[in-house]
This record gives sequence, C-alpha cells and structure tokens, in this order.
Amino acid sequence: MTMNKTDLIESIANGTGSSKSDAQKFVEKFISTIEDALKRGEDVQITGFGKFYVQERDAREGINPQTKQKMTIPASKVPKFTAGNKLKDQIK
Repeated sequence: MTMNKTDLIESIANGTGSSKSDAQKFVEKFISTIEDALKRGEDVQITGFGKFYVQERDAREGINPQTKQKMTIPASKVPKFTAGNKLKDQIK
C-alpha cells in the first residue's frame, strides 16, 4: 500500500478538523518551502523526523544500455532525506 498526496491531504483534514482545501494548501506550502530551501542550498532539519538536503554527484563514466557505448554522465545535484531517530523508532 502507498499513501499518495490525496490520501495525505485527507488524513490531515480529518486529523485537524480542517477542510480538505485548507489541508491541501498546507501540504503544498510545506512541499514548496522545502523545495525553495533546497534550491537555495539550505538543509531542512525537522527534529525527530529527519533532514532534507542536496547531495552533489560527481561526473562519472557510464554505459548506454542500448548501444553499449561508454558515455560521460554529467555531475548533478539530487535531493536526499535522512530519517531522524524518532521516526526510525516509530517504524520498528
């Protein structure tokens, strides 16, 4: 089973007694705030929950699976999440 964004919004609305539209605004603002911080190079640390951050990957050699030829994979930045201890303890 997977909880999607709609399920999350519904759960927040039910848990807080707010409307689904208010819960949707909250979820969308939460996501955009994290995205904006990561774009600025900032980490987002939520104590007990976890840390969102950007990891830089160096350029590397790879193989094109269709042509089997070597190719250079360019350097990139990828978002990462590390779970906090409280979250880890909750799912044991």
